Amino acid sequence: MEICRDSNVCGGCAYQGVPYEEQLSNKAGEVKGLLEKKSIRYGRLLDIEPAPKRYGYRNKMEYTFGDMEKDGPMTLGMHRKKHFMSIVTVDQCQLVHDDFNKILRAVLDFCTERGYSHYHKKTHKGLMRHLIIRRGVRSGELLVNVVTSSEPGFDEEAFVAAVRGLSLENSVVGVLRTINDRLADAVYCDELRVLYGRDYYMEEILGLKFKVSAFSFFQTNVEAVENLYSYATGLIDDLEDKTVFDLYCGTGTITQTLAKRAGMAIGIELVEEAVEAARANAALNGLDNCRFIAGDVFETLKCVDERPDVIVVDPPRVGISPDALDKIISYGVDQIVYISCNPKSLADNLYYLQYYGYRVESVKPFDNFPGTKHTEAVALLKRV
Repeated sequence: MEICRDSNVCGGCAYQGVPYEEQLSNKAGEVKGLLEKKSIRYGRLLDIEPAPKRYGYRNKMEYTFGDMEKDGPMTLGMHRKKHFMSIVTVDQCQLVHDDFNKILRAVLDFCTERGYSHYHKKTHKGLMRHLIIRRGVRSGELLVNVVTSSEPGFDEEAFVAAVRGLSLENSVVGVLRTINDRLADAVYCDELRVLYGRDYYMEEILGLKFKVSAFSFFQTNVEAVENLYSYATGLIDDLEDKTVFDLYCGTGTITQTLAKRAGMAIGIELVEEAVEAARANAALNGLDNCRFIAGDVFETLKCVDERPDVIVVDPPRVGISPDALDKIISYGVDQIVYISCNPKSLADNLYYLQYYGYRVESVKPFDNFPGTKHTEAVALLKRV
């Protein structure tokens, strides 16, 4: 594929024009370098797993309304490299299905033709704020969510007609409008209006069904994450009749995958909405041997009576706090599987676990986000 038209200005892809083998080599080298810098003793550092697809893999995009230069024509897309106030219209993005590009262009044209204003970060005035598009890769379902301020003048009926009138490969199952009057340049939901259809789409991962609502967290690259989860759960010795803890479980994708083989799977997650989604999805999949608890991992573990036989962790980018690590170590389980979205915090946490009696058996990097600098990794630890 040719280098993207917007590669010089868009802040989205760092690796435009870099051969894929070189991207993989750089990412694998980063993981190796961070492990060595922290003096992590590991049994094996396995080859990096390439992504199933290099293009069109993202199932969610959050675009911003703005302009490229002060008082210029309205734009809709990503923040410009090194110019945070400028927005680049990215209607030829290679990381998304082409339906996203068509919807983006149509929404921008719709707003421009009607003379709608974009929200100004400094004056805190203006109507149009963000556009969020989400797609079910397996279901072919699209959710289109336009985020505006509460200023009057937005024609909801005409907007639905414009979106539904597009010729797309996937089908639009929901058109939403989110009202956001917060000052911060982020998407908040003061009010959610369903203008057409429903406020969720369906997805399938490893044979499990997931109902993904407008604002719930969900893995961005479905096919790549299936490879990662299959590998990670396959590292665990016989799970039958065992109790497994899935910490930082999000919407419970891994918890439910584990529940298919384990005696009991318990997922813990800070975000209440994600836990509610996890419970609903477990019911959808007929799984009655998994439980979800909302709360801080360290605080919640103090109140859980069950003791785990195995622990799986999938923490946010900052990694696991020392308090939570101490609690995890105190269980003395034979195996810990660590799924990481940040090799730096992974190395920090492995150093701590290594000091307190765990050996790093293997580390395997995964490239789930081609074209960007993000690297995932899975580490298997065994108690010495």
